[in-house]
Amino acid sequence: MNPAYILTLSCPDRTGIVHAVSGFLLERGGNIEEAAQYNDHGTGLFFMRVRFACGSRDEASLKADLEGFAKGFAMNWQLHAAQQPMKTVIMVSKEGHCLNDLLFRWKSGLLAIDIRAIVSNHREFYQLAASYNVPFHHIPVTAATKAQAEAKQFEIIQEEGAELVVLARYMQVLSNDLCAKLQGRAINIHHSFLPSFKGAKPYYQAHDRGVKLIGATAHYVTADLDEGPIIEQDVARADHTDTVEDLTARGRDTESQVLARAVKWHSEHRVLLNGHRTVVFR
Repeated sequence: MNPAYILTLSCPDRTGIVHAVSGFLLERGGNIEEAAQYNDHGTGLFFMRVRFACGSRDEASLKADLEGFAKGFAMNWQLHAAQQPMKTVIMVSKEGHCLNDLLFRWKSGLLAIDIRAIVSNHREFYQLAASYNVPFHHIPVTAATKAQAEAKQFEIIQEEGAELVVLARYMQVLSNDLCAKLQGRAINIHHSFLPSFKGAKPYYQAHDRGVKLIGATAHYVTADLDEGPIIEQDVARADHTDTVEDLTARGRDTESQVLARAVKWHSEHRVLLNGHRTVVFR
């Protein structure tokens, strides 16, 4: 079986891009297995994701050829080996439902990730991490130690070669500096359907307002708190009989599912940034 690769690209839209990409791959013995494209008429940008098999050229050779090919189209592109799981670090605080869900899906072979470490500002989940044989790093964070704590967190991320950082209910605001370092590779789960009920105790706010829908939002982390490009959202029904505890439990289920889908799509290279929005080839 020939090795498979995933090519993602974006560039100014023009005629002939699909033909050119297909021809480029054909000339190098590539066989397209899956392809999707999108034209954003508002920005004039073209986006494409192609999975192809190629036994006649290795990854380094393909990347070298893509460098020259992409210049003619002013392309931003990435090439990944399809079978290579994405090295991932998970950050968590005291609520473990998303962490537990991701660990289970990973070990069940449902996510194309390789969880290299769990980082937390609390000790609650060191036993859970040990049960999955994942290194656990307890790094307390206070206002006085925030800079040193983030330096240690980033050191772990770098040492593990993490391509993805998941904030699985990590309840600390990242500094602008760390947000910049993790741009495009850190996903947060927000406990409401943005842009509504931001801040603390969202389910109390929702209950107080008598909402009929509660939701969750997975988005990329940026320096603008909870304003990063949205990857996935979902909602669950609610009614007047629901207590705060009912809403919280239903919300946690929704959060876990939304975050898992966002992690899955990102790890399969299905999410392309489009300014403050995303293109998701599901």
